[in-house]
Order: sequence, then C-alpha cells, then structure tokens
Amino acid sequence: MRAVDLIRQKRDGGALADGDLRAFVAGVTDGSWPDYQIAALLMAIVLRGMSLDEAAVLTDAMVRSGRRLDLSDLGGTPVDKHSTGGVGDKTSLVLAPLAAACGALVPMMSGRGLGHTGGTLDKLEAIPGFRTRLSLDEMRRVLVAARCVMIGQTDEIAPADRRLYALRDVTGTVESIPLICASILSKKIAEGFGALVLDVKVGRGAFMKTEADARQLAEWLCGIATRNGLETQALLTAMDAPLGRAVGNANEVIESIETLKGRGPADLEALSVRLAARMLVAAGVASDDGDAERRVRQALASGAGLEAFRKIVAAQGGDPKVLDDYRRLPSVDHTEPWKAPRTGIVARLDAELIGRAAVALGAGRDRADAAVDPAVGIDIVAPVGTAVQAGEPVLVIACASADRIGAARVLLDRAIDIADTAPPPRPLVIGVIK
Repeated sequence: MRAVDLIRQKRDGGALADGDLRAFVAGVTDGSWPDYQIAALLMAIVLRGMSLDEAAVLTDAMVRSGRRLDLSDLGGTPVDKHSTGGVGDKTSLVLAPLAAACGALVPMMSGRGLGHTGGTLDKLEAIPGFRTRLSLDEMRRVLVAARCVMIGQTDEIAPADRRLYALRDVTGTVESIPLICASILSKKIAEGFGALVLDVKVGRGAFMKTEADARQLAEWLCGIATRNGLETQALLTAMDAPLGRAVGNANEVIESIETLKGRGPADLEALSVRLAARMLVAAGVASDDGDAERRVRQALASGAGLEAFRKIVAAQGGDPKVLDDYRRLPSVDHTEPWKAPRTGIVARLDAELIGRAAVALGAGRDRADAAVDPAVGIDIVAPVGTAVQAGEPVLVIACASADRIGAARVLLDRAIDIADTAPPPRPLVIGVIK
C-alpha cells in the first residue's frame, strides 16, 4: 500500500495492518518515506489513536529496525529507568550512579529535550568532553569499568525511533500514548534489558496532565513491555512544579552533584532514592523495598554514589574535576531576578511555562536542528510554599541575550502566582503500576 493510502486510512479512523505498520517503519528507516509523509501519518495517529495491538506491532517493528543487544555475559540483570519527561527532572544523573554503586548493571540509554521538557543527554553534554555517542563496543567497555553507561541511541539501536523522535518534537505530535510507548520501549527492548522502572510524570509540566491519562500511559507501557518479555513497573510522580531548584543543563548537573553530596533539594533526593531502590529490586540486587532503600541511602551517605558518577564521567571522556570545581562547567555572566510583585506565599510555579521559558533562553530546542546553550537556565530561589516579600527574587534567570530574557519573562509572568495562603501539599509519588 502507498504511503498516502496509509495516511488516509489512519486519518479516517481505520486500523493499520501489521504489514502496513512494518512497511511504514521500514520506510522511515531506509529513507523512502519523506519527512512530510511521516509527519502526516504521525499527526493522523495523534488525532485518531491506535489500538494496543497496533502499538505493540509498531514497537516490535521499531526494535527490528536495528540490532537487539545481548548483555547477559556482563553479569546480573541489566536495569534502566525512563522518565516520560519533566521540567528540572535530572533524576537519571543521581539514581544511575547510586544504583551502580549498589551493584546493579545500568546501561542507560536516554534522549534529548523534547518540547518543553529537558533531556538527559543535553545535561550530560554540559560536562566538558562527556561523550554520549558511543559505539556498542565502547558502551560495553564503560559498563565493565563503571557498571553504568549513560548514552544516546547508537546507530544500531532502533534507528527508526531516532528519526521519528526528532520529527515528533517539531511537528506537535509528542502527546500520543501509542507513539510515546513505541518510542520508549523500542529502545529499551533493543538494549537487552531484563528490567525497567518507569517514571510517568503527571501534572502541568508533564505530557500527561491528569492522573487518569498518566495511569493509562503507564498501563500501556507495562502491557506492551510484558508482551515483549521485559519486566516493567511504573511510578506516577507529580510534575506541577519543576523538580528540584534548577532548570537548564549545566545548572542541573551542579544540582545533581550536590544531591550526590547529600546537599540537594529534598524532593530530588527523595524521588531519586525511591526510583533507584525500585531498580535494585527489579534487578534482583535487593530483596525488597526496605532493603533496597537502605542500600541506596548508604551509597548516598558514604559518597559511593558520587564516586560512581566520577567514574562514569571519566570513562565517557568527561572532565571528572567538575565534581569538585563547578567553574569548569559552562556559565554566563548575566543574570536577572524575577521578583515577587507582592508580599505573600509562592502558590504556583507552572512547570510547563517555566520549561518553555528555559527553551526560550536557549536551554532547549524549538527546532530539530537548533543548538542548545548549556550555560543558560533558571534557578528557583523560592519554591512553592515559600513566603516572600514584595520585590524579593523568586527565580534567577541566566542568559547572555537580553532579547531571549525578554521572551522568557513573558512566559514566567504567567507561570508564577503569589497568594495569601499556601496550596495543599501534593505527594511526590501518586501511584504505582505493575
């Protein structure tokens, strides 16, 4: 069937046959489908949806578009964590070394910023020399040396997803449960994992705004993964306000290192420990949640997690001295505060608008080919619930361009509410799906 016929069929609400889905993925992979036809079918899927069976076939086809790894010779059950995307979400930089320090094998394959959300690869590449593009042989060598590797997709792993991921970011086709599931799971299954822990974000800064939508996504992810023999569980976690206090790239690296030193924000530490503990249980390193959390907190308190991160940075070509000297990271000279317009309590920090403001500064991408400035970003001085006086800073904006700061301020003016009373607290972990 021709590409235009598949587009029409999905546009009109029809299901795509297994062979049609495999032909689509083959066309994405070999370049025979041009970007405009791929984008048209992606939009039709967003608008018309897919069945679980269609999504499972799409996932399998994307896995088969490249190589499937076998890491069984490295010992233990390979385990990874994946977040569906948030603002200020740098948990991977904290939990991966913590899990490795506890004995888990963590081959972590991550992505770049998507829409208003940040990307693990962009954060890691703020570290001078850090290489996220490794060959499979290099990946294995780092795993042997450090028990953890943090990379982007290799050319051999799910190549169809790499092209689809970039197009979804710039064509308004991110918010689709079938496409999100296929993108996440095709990489994880191809990586040869035995276990996966998912962090499904819920709230204003998440792609899933409601708990019902996030729960549906988590159930789809677990269902498709189970069909492919991958043990998976998901935590639903709050993303109304940014996680931690830093939104950007280099500033998020600093906050991650500070957390590994025991000096990080309470919410970032708590979620990182919870997710790392679930990884240990899923990989069979710990017997239960209590045992796992005790091990993770010991790795945090002893500095073993920090040293594991130092080993990862060095093994991947980065400058390990940044862990002790943050001046070695990119920075800008110009900062401006966003000041409270009245006395009161910070009642809202809208994560999506703050994420979009960071993109406007240059910390993310509004086009697939856009460059990221690792030095720019936003630091939260007064998190939700903090009492402030009129004129006191709530945020600090770091950027070298006055024009970009102006664009960011327009968004930040809509993102922040100062009220007379604090909002009711919301739990960090909303639910668990297995």
